[in-house]
Amino acid sequence: MHPAPSVIIFSSLSGAGFGLLVFLGLGLPTVTGWVAFVFYAIAYLLSVGGLLAAAAHLKNPKNGYKSFREWRSSWLSREAWAAVAALLVMAVYAGAQVFAGVTLAPLGWLGAALSLVTVFTTSMIYTQLRTVPRWNQWGTPVLFLLAALAGGALLSGNPNAAGLLLLAAGAAQLWHWWKGDRRFAEAGTTMRTATRLKGQVSLWEKPHTGENYLTREMVYQVGRRHALKLRVIAILAMAAIPAALTVIPMHHGTAALAILLHLGGVLTSRWLFFAEAEHVVGLYYGAHGNLLANSAERSLA
Repeated sequence: MHPAPSVIIFSSLSGAGFGLLVFLGLGLPTVTGWVAFVFYAIAYLLSVGGLLAAAAHLKNPKNGYKSFREWRSSWLSREAWAAVAALLVMAVYAGAQVFAGVTLAPLGWLGAALSLVTVFTTSMIYTQLRTVPRWNQWGTPVLFLLAALAGGALLSGNPNAAGLLLLAAGAAQLWHWWKGDRRFAEAGTTMRTATRLKGQVSLWEKPHTGENYLTREMVYQVGRRHALKLRVIAILAMAAIPAALTVIPMHHGTAALAILLHLGGVLTSRWLFFAEAEHVVGLYYGAHGNLLANSAERSLA
């Protein structure tokens, strides 16, 4: 899949932003005045900035409002509604803390729940796609939620929770890679099942000599030979090193380093999330040949 920068920035930064809103909504920490203003400014810059980056990915951003109409069938639409609801509820909660010094705890709990729902709906946009087996697994929403909560714990200054959540997010990332490498074969989709022809089916010639939309977006392959190096960089920056930094006494410099490393690691892992994804339409163009040696094919041979 084509790793579009707008989608990578959106899913990474908005996840951290909504993760921070979760902790602020739960009162971890309970802040008021200018301190609260700074916390909420960071949370809204990340979450709203990520949403704006996603709007840039639309063919026509002016039609973005139309996505709100399809909430019955579209996880993208549900994400839009959940994001707006979370931001509005947390805006009232934040306003009370910043300008009146009052903490409306039930409102914060509601905002925290809506923030979690927003991250979940984002993950379901990818999880529901049976045509991309690597994403079509329960590990995808778990990974998105844990990464968002780990980033939120770091940004909210909760080192103990951050350490545990970073390790959990790292474990979820390793599971997602391990399981994702097997998902295409497990799905059992091959040229033989697509054509319903018996025997061993192979592509005699590619259907197109030039590029088209599908090959650019769905059969896009880049940098996969460097995937192992990038995975090591991602897991170290996203989880291992920031988790180690939470063990030592935290100060502003250490916290900033942990946050920057974590965000860099999440951006790297999200780039891999898209770059390594294999859409089944690639079979039509002769891609995924290395994945065709699945169990069904082997049993047939």
